[in-house]
Amino acid sequence: MSHFTKIKSQIRDIEALRSACKELELPLLQNASARGWEGATVRGDYVIRLRGAFDIALQLQSDGSYSLEADFTMLDPNAEIGPNGGKLLQLYAVHKSIKEARKRGHLVKRTQHQNGAIKLVIAAA
Repeated sequence: MSHFTKIKSQIRDIEALRSACKELELPLLQNASARGWEGATVRGDYVIRLRGAFDIALQLQSDGSYSLEADFTMLDPNAEIGPNGGKLLQLYAVHKSIKEARKRGHLVKRTQHQNGAIKLVIAAA
């Protein structure tokens, strides 16, 4: 029985996602299968290969965003992506914000707090 579930997201920029995955030291594969419970798989336009036995598939939606599909019930909540992918989504937002700010010629300073929060300071150049 498959335990795959989808989480809607606002992921639209694969390069920002690739940067977030790189920071987490996770490969982002194109047109691959994500692993799930008891050998179940689901095909993804992109797949984030996790270190454990499960992966995350990204499926392109009609609005241009990607949903995240994984066996979230079996993922360790302290896994490299955080509970329900929260750490991954946070890093995606950070990398997307930095990319957009730099595209507009702004300077960006990033600091990380001990509690895991990330602060971005964006200033005009």
